[in-house]
Amino acid sequence: MPYMLQVCPNGVRRPADSPWVPVSAEEVAAEARRAVGAGARDVHLHPKDHRGRDSLDAAVVRDVLQAVREAVGPGVPVGVTTGEWIEPDARRRVRLVESWTTTPDHASVNWHEDGADATARALTERGVGIEAGLFSGTDGPRRFLASPFADRVLRVLAEVTGTPADQAERAALDLVGRLTGATSAPVLLHGDEDTAWPVLRTAARLGLDTRIGLEDVLFLPDGTPAEGNAPLVAAARDILGREGERAAH
Repeated sequence: MPYMLQVCPNGVRRPADSPWVPVSAEEVAAEARRAVGAGARDVHLHPKDHRGRDSLDAAVVRDVLQAVREAVGPGVPVGVTTGEWIEPDARRRVRLVESWTTTPDHASVNWHEDGADATARALTERGVGIEAGLFSGTDGPRRFLASPFADRVLRVLAEVTGTPADQAERAALDLVGRLTGATSAPVLLHGDEDTAWPVLRTAARLGLDTRIGLEDVLFLPDGTPAEGNAPLVAAARDILGREGERAAH
């Protein structure tokens, strides 16, 4: 399979959104294990404290990374978010990253947020790969391409968001077009909510890495609620397989 499929098991969601959203380290680990069993090859997660809120606290990050790594085994990279909503003060966000006693394989940095370069620098100094979060409809792509990290990241997370489903493919092609030739970084293309499945299909047709999980969408392609991340991953694998067969012919 030419595509790398990442699972994003929780995001900012809480169990009120879906009873399948994992919160504790043990819950996230169990969901990650099932998702990897269904075909995911990378994990992007949001560490959460005992109140269910996203956290960059060293102990919270340590506990979830250790649990997930034990669950998925070696060879499956595990990453976390560094979103501005967790710690709006950019300098404090950097200090939190610097305090981590257990480091992830990669961490996402959203370039439309203040302090992206400083956060990326702190991650680089810790030996953590950077996923550059570039959202459609923001100045993130422009700011990223002007950044000294434009060719120093592990990958770009190109996210189509806030777009009607019937315009998702066009928005995805526009976003990818802005990046093609402007950065050497591999692109992982994905959507969220109504754009999640259309954009995943677009990523498959373009031969790009992609992702799926309860962070991005709560429903399967047929509109039924997803009972966990593994069914989402399995559905995505089916789509990727079909698109791969079409491309081969």
